Order: sequence, then C-alpha cells, then structure tokens
Amino acid sequence: MTIQQLAEQIEVNPKTVERWITQGKVPYRRHQYATASVLNVDVITLWDDARSLDSATDLSKAEIVTVYPHRHVVPTDLWRQLCERAKERIDILVYAGIGLAEDPRFLSVLKAKSKSVAIRVLMGDPACEAVIRRGIDEGHRIMDGKIRNALVNYRPLFTSHPEITFRLHDTVLYNSIYRVDDEMLVNTHVYGIGAYLAPVLHLRRLPGGGLFDTFANSVQQTWEGARPVTEHDIAGA
Repeated sequence: MTIQQLAEQIEVNPKTVERWITQGKVPYRRHQYATASVLNVDVITLWDDARSLDSATDLSKAEIVTVYPHRHVVPTDLWRQLCERAKERIDILVYAGIGLAEDPRFLSVLKAKSKSVAIRVLMGDPACEAVIRRGIDEGHRIMDGKIRNALVNYRPLFTSHPEITFRLHDTVLYNSIYRVDDEMLVNTHVYGIGAYLAPVLHLRRLPGGGLFDTFANSVQQTWEGARPVTEHDIAGA
C-alpha cells in the first residue's frame, strides 16, 4: 500500500503519514486505530507506545460482549439470530457442531442466506488423529461418529446449495468458532469435558482491538489447510 492510498483511506494528509514513517512521529490515537484496521494488524505492532498498549488492551476488553460459563446456557436462538443478521459472511469452524446440524431452523437460515452471503463450514476429518484424540479427551470416543452424523444432516445443503462450501480439517482445535460478519461466538475446548460445558465468548470486532481478529485469523488459516468435502465423504457418513 502506498502512502497516498493509506492517507486516503484514513482521511489524513499524505505528508502526515510520511512523517510517521520517516520521522518516527506518533499519530493521534484515532489515527493509530484507523491505520491498524486498514492494515489488518494490531495497533501495538505499528507503534510501541504506552498509550497505544493501554488503549489496545481496553479495546480488546471492549470487544467482549458477554461471557457464558457454559455453552448450554447460551440463549438457544442466539446462534440462529446471528446468522439471520449476516450481510457478508458466515464462518463455522468445529469438529462436529452437531447441535447446529440437528437444528432444522438453523439449516433453513443457511439456505436462505446462501443467496447473498459467503458461507464456509469447516468440520473435522472423522478419520484424523486430532478428531480421535478429542473424542478421548471428552471421555466418549465417538467424535468421529458425531461428525459423520453432522455430515448426514448437512447432505441436503451440500447437494442442493453448492454455494455453501464445506471443508474437512485435521487441525487440533482449541476453540469452536462461529463468525458472522463482525460478531463471533467462541466455544473454548477444555480437557476432560464436552464442549457444551465449556465457556463461550461473544465477541464484537472493534478497529484496533485485536481479540476478534486473533480468532478470525485462526479460522482463515484452518480453512487454507483444509480439503473440500467430497461425495465420498457424504456417502460414507
């Protein structure tokens, strides 16, 4: 990105941006946050400034809308309501996510939104080591079976709505992540208990905050390393 392009996007004089680079001038905080947002990095990556550090910490805290102590206390309709508000994207990163896959109302929302919103569903490869290990860690040893059940439930979407993209990953997940535009539900994974008993963070992205983007980047990296779901995967489920 050129100095001119950045200046136009954050609405400052190009000479001001040039002084940040060549003279080490520290911008006003509002310009720091705007620049970090445009460049998709944390503000303290650009300016090692005590004011920036304190403010970035406060912003990250402000990105936390709610913390639920367990997934089962998250309002039942919240997952669906978030997706109904989607205008640009819906990303789902899970091993199985069987609860959503078993909800016909949620599946109906995905069908309706697929006409105008990019939808990506990332599920665990049922044969991979990470999936088998997660089943053992949760104490039931059937995570692969849950994934296969979810694939069966998603079959109508896979066959009739090709614009909804499904991939299988072999990643060790530390969180299940459900992103809708600039909102996100993060279901942490805790050793020894099922995900339904683990905490859930409801996040809303703020420019310069950093917390939301950390999880969003994890989704993207997992997506890039995953493989497309095939007819064989569906038929074998």
